[in-house]
Amino acid sequence: MALPLPPPPPRIFAITPERRALLNTIRYAEGTWANGEDVGYRIMFGGGLMPSLERHPDRVVRTARYASAAAGAYQFMPFTWSMVSRSLGFAEFGPQVQDQGAIFLIQRRGALALADQGLFTPLLAAKLAPEWASFPTLAGRSYYGQPVKRFHDLKRFYDDNLARLRGQLTVATEPPKPACTPATSLRCQLENLERLGPKSRTSSL
Repeated sequence: MALPLPPPPPRIFAITPERRALLNTIRYAEGTWANGEDVGYRIMFGGGLMPSLERHPDRVVRTARYASAAAGAYQFMPFTWSMVSRSLGFAEFGPQVQDQGAIFLIQRRGALALADQGLFTPLLAAKLAPEWASFPTLAGRSYYGQPVKRFHDLKRFYDDNLARLRGQLTVATEPPKPACTPATSLRCQLENLERLGPKSRTSSL
């Protein structure tokens, strides 16, 4: 009797600065940005917080105008999350898992290649509008007739976010320069003056 095959390993997407900037922009549009803090991953529709991240809460919340069971940083609906978790092989609902699920949906909408270009364009927003109601279509409206963020506001947030993420990557990957030795040598003293700038160099001469 053949043994059953083990389940496939979870599918993992790389998180590049370009993808992270888009993920953050989705959070900004969906009202879960929370200044980039992890508490945004616990936000349910209506602004309440889910008690844990073990699983999607699958709970309908009603406001004056709408009712929804959307939850998490990317406001996953229960049926959407069920499809995502089955496709990726995840069971939990933590921050990294939610990020992976959002990238899966971006790819599913045929927008991942556009996202990887590092440009937030009207076409990219429109491709994601059927997935996230807060993103504008090419006509500037929500795909579902709900409140929508203006394209220029999203682009401004995305561009600023991507610039900071790329800057952090540059700083993190630039190797530190070794200390000059011996410190009393003329070469080392000149290097120290170069780091201080021309004003300090002039006053030292």
